[in-house]
Amino acid sequence: MKPATAGGPYKVPRQHNGFRSGLLAVAMHALLLLFLWVGVSWQNNEPTEVQAEIWDMKVQDAAPPAPTPDPAPEPEPEPPQPVEKAPPPPVEAPPVPKIDPEIALERIKAQKKEEERLEKLEQARLKKEADEKLAKLEAKKKADQKAKEEQAAKDKAEEDAKEKALAEKEKKKAAAEKLAKEKADKAAKDKAFAAEMSRITGSAAKGTSGTAAQSTGGRVDGGYAAAIKAKIKSNLVYGSEDDSLTASYVITQLPTGEIIGTRKVKGSGSTAYDNAIENAIAKSSPLPKKKDGTVEREINLDFKLKDMH
Repeated sequence: MKPATAGGPYKVPRQHNGFRSGLLAVAMHALLLLFLWVGVSWQNNEPTEVQAEIWDMKVQDAAPPAPTPDPAPEPEPEPPQPVEKAPPPPVEAPPVPKIDPEIALERIKAQKKEEERLEKLEQARLKKEADEKLAKLEAKKKADQKAKEEQAAKDKAEEDAKEKALAEKEKKKAAAEKLAKEKADKAAKDKAFAAEMSRITGSAAKGTSGTAAQSTGGRVDGGYAAAIKAKIKSNLVYGSEDDSLTASYVITQLPTGEIIGTRKVKGSGSTAYDNAIENAIAKSSPLPKKKDGTVEREINLDFKLKDMH
């Protein structure tokens, strides 16, 4: 038997001889029942036959003597009765040491606290494992999301680069086509202007009256410029209230006043206003002529918004 551990609860020692005592008791009872059964069986003998003679006094002759019966067999000796053994004395349990109730209570409390501490440690361990697993899952999820976003950004950058290259190519192509068209238009206008000038010059040489083009080296007639601006103003469509806008253009025209070219010398800073002026110039062809019926081949005009209202 192990002694009670200091600081732990008291436990009643187990009785290790109880099984052996019970086994011996069962064996003794079985032997006693066997002996009783054997004794009863041996005492149950068969009954002995008894014969009697009857004498009749009237009969003179004596009856023959009865046969002598066989002697009865001697009874078999009874078997010796087994000697009953006295059952072994019961094994007394060792005395239970007396424990102070307060000490036992303290031990129970200490054991309970220890169990609670171990349970808390186990719960903390399980929680830590769960948190670490969750953190790993979150980190993997973020890494996958980041990789997905980086791949999407890379794909978008490649797509944007392709679109930009295509747009640049289309832009260059459009610019080349526009330049070619402008050159073709300019050549056609120059050819038409030269033909018109030849016609006018030829007419003047024959003594006929015509509308000869004047050089641009001289001073432009103010009334002539005002007439041109007035016509362009009538075709201007622009609704801004910023009167500080001013744009300068050089207009090239045929002797008939038809416009064959417009070149912007100075922009106003507003694309919308510049486009509106160019559209108004194009709609004003042919332009007014001077009082003598002539025109300026090229004329430089300033278009101030405050004067175009």
